[in-house]
Amino acid sequence: MKITPLLAALALSLSLGLPATALAHPKLLSASPAANATVGATKRVTLNFSERLLPKLSGGELVMTGMPGMAAHGPMKVAVTATVGGDGKTLDLVAGRPLAAGSYRLDWHVVSTDTHRITGSLGFTVR
Repeated sequence: MKITPLLAALALSLSLGLPATALAHPKLLSASPAANATVGATKRVTLNFSERLLPKLSGGELVMTGMPGMAAHGPMKVAVTATVGGDGKTLDLVAGRPLAAGSYRLDWHVVSTDTHRITGSLGFTVR
């Protein structure tokens, strides 16, 4: 099939008219605590994303990776409850009690309406 200049121009104009969000994935916009931050006692980690999340497919795992004075401290999973906020773009992970002093790693995963699973990780320290 021969593609005429008119057909090529029409195809290009249609493709430029597609919404950019149809091709996007949720992106982490901010986190509290921020990556590599040192914070006081907290029991909440909040992640803000660029798109609405599917609550049943989004969550995370919090791991204590180091404790002051314990050089041989192995990774220890911390139980958290993950919920998507009312705006649909915020993922809150809450522990049952304030986190002990030490270093932590949060491995998160989210899915938005584009159905692609996006993962990430961030570390922070509690003093």
